This record gives sequence, C-alpha cells and structure tokens, in this order.
Amino acid sequence: MKDNYCIIMAGGIGSRFWPMSTTNMPKQFIDVLGIGETLLQNTFKRFETICPLENIFIVTNESYQDIVKTQLPNVPIANILTEPARRNTAPCIAYATFKIYKLNPNALIVVAPSDHIIVKQDTFRKAIKSCFKKAKSEDCLLTIGIKPTRPDTGYGYIQFKDSPNEIDKRIKKVKTFTEKPDYALAKSFIKSGDFLWNAGIFVWSAKSFLSAYEKHENEDYNLFHDGLDFYNTEEEKNFIKRAYPMTKNISIDYAVMEKASNVYVRSSVIGWSDLGTWGSLYQKMNKDINNNAIVGKQVLTYNSNNCVVHVPDNKLVVLEGLDDYIIVESNNVLLVCKKHNEQFIKQIVSDIKTTKGDKYI
Repeated sequence: MKDNYCIIMAGGIGSRFWPMSTTNMPKQFIDVLGIGETLLQNTFKRFETICPLENIFIVTNESYQDIVKTQLPNVPIANILTEPARRNTAPCIAYATFKIYKLNPNALIVVAPSDHIIVKQDTFRKAIKSCFKKAKSEDCLLTIGIKPTRPDTGYGYIQFKDSPNEIDKRIKKVKTFTEKPDYALAKSFIKSGDFLWNAGIFVWSAKSFLSAYEKHENEDYNLFHDGLDFYNTEEEKNFIKRAYPMTKNISIDYAVMEKASNVYVRSSVIGWSDLGTWGSLYQKMNKDINNNAIVGKQVLTYNSNNCVVHVPDNKLVVLEGLDDYIIVESNNVLLVCKKHNEQFIKQIVSDIKTTKGDKYI
C-alpha cells in the first residue's frame, strides 16, 4: 500500500447548495446529511483504508486552510496544499501530482472530489484497488463510471466499447465523453446501454498522468515542471504563488481525459451521488412517511410531501400544504424554492451578489 496515494479536491464553492453553502463555508465543510460529520471528513475516512494517512493530500483554496486543519487534525500540514487562485480541477491535480511524484516516482494516485457520497464502501474499495492494479501494469488513465438510473442532464456521460481486459472485466476502453447533454440525448444514451455517468473520480500512476499532461497541456505542464526542485521544500509555497495564477482555468476532463487515447472506465455500483444539488441530496436522505427529507429537530409538517428541509436545530419551522419544495435556512437567509427549479439557484446567487453584495453569499 506504500505506493497508493490520494488527492482530495476541496476548493469548490458549491453555489448550488446556497444558502447553506457559502463562499466562507462551502458544502464540503458542512454536515449536509445531518450525520455528525462533514462531507470532507466522510471522504477522508473513505480513503484511510485505501492509502496510508501520510499519503493522502488535500488540495483547497488558501482561504480554507484553517478549516481543513480543524476538520482533519491528523493530516500532516505538508499534505494540505493551498491554491492561491481558483483554476478548476486540472491545475490542482497537476500541482499535487508533481509534489507526489517528487516524493515517490512509483506513486499510484486516486483523485476524488471532497463532496461526494458513496454508500457501498467495500465495493468502492474493490473498484479503486482494481484500477490501481491496471494503472500499475500499463500506461493508462482510468475513471470511475456509474450505471445511469435516469436521463439526468446534470451529469457528464462516458461511452465505452467492449475491450478484453484480463485484470477486471468491468474495465472498458473509453470511446467518447459528453458533458451534460440535453434530455433527449441523455434519454438516447440510457437506451443504448453503452454509456455511464462520469463520477469525476480518477486513477492513474503519477508517471502516466504527467506524460499525458505534458502532451495535452504542455504550457501548464512546463509551468509546474519548472518547480521540480522546489516541491516538498520551503520554496514550494513561493513558487506556487508565482506559477499557479498563470495556469489555465480548465477541468481535467477538457484538459486531458477527452484528448488522451489511453483512457479506460471502470463501471461501478457504489451508491454514488455527487451531491451537486438539493435534489441529489434529497435522494440520499432519510424520508418520513410523506417523503419529506428533514434535517432540523423542530420541524412540523401538515399536508406537505416530497420536500427537502434543512434548518437549524433551534428553529421551529411549520410547513403546511407544500409539495416538492426546498426549504433551507442558514446564515440568516431563508430559501423557499420548487425542487424542479433548483438549477435556478445559481442565477439567484448571482443576482444577490449584484444587488445585495457579498454579505449573503
């Protein structure tokens, strides 16, 4: 297990979970499920059985460093990497990978978001270990795919083709990536049977990733490569402060995965949700007899069904006659919104920033 490493990405804002998730305290640092631990803590715990603790790295925005320290007190401070600018997933993965490669050129790396839910932990571990085995044996990039249960337009899709694989029959060669299709296209994907949801969880060797990054994002590769002498030294932070803001604002999917020819997907039934919206959170929460998912100890409902309610424990909330609503109170803000209009929340946050300033976001 000494060559197994993990990169947890924890720098996002999570604006679709407003008002609970704010710029100062994004959703990954909140107990959104009401289970006594934050999403980051839950994610970290998941990887402790896959990688040694000292091999788990957290990449976050520099403004969240203290939050990460508080929530994960056992993580070495050197393993909390801070981004001086928001640059999407490709630069944060590249930074962490260069640092890990300098420590161990034989490193096998799993990359995961900090705000996903995975219910079937044993199945997940089996999937990652299988991907590690393939990544160790050949030059390839792997991603975890989830069998779709509905034509969801909020997810990316991966088309695979049958390819013989001695290590794991669930590992297939990737044919195409499609980012958030419209409903008709998503429906055709489901019907075809050769598409999976893109879970945004990746596995590769450090060597394979850096080779692909050099080939497909050469300018940014060179920016990070210039710091090879500085990683894991006192000069690292100053180097990153200089270099990081010059990198592209681009996702790892667009930067590498959609361009590379050696990409595979491992189909996995792991009870996954990316918790990207209140609706996806609703799917994972316990429900009462009227299908209301409630976090909050003082909530009374009358003739109300299919609602997601997330309010402070000391707040008495009474609902009457509501069906399929989101009701959230947090940070001195109350949101009441139809569940099927939840994609509009990002626009609401933008409008509030324009009309009310940053105070409420």
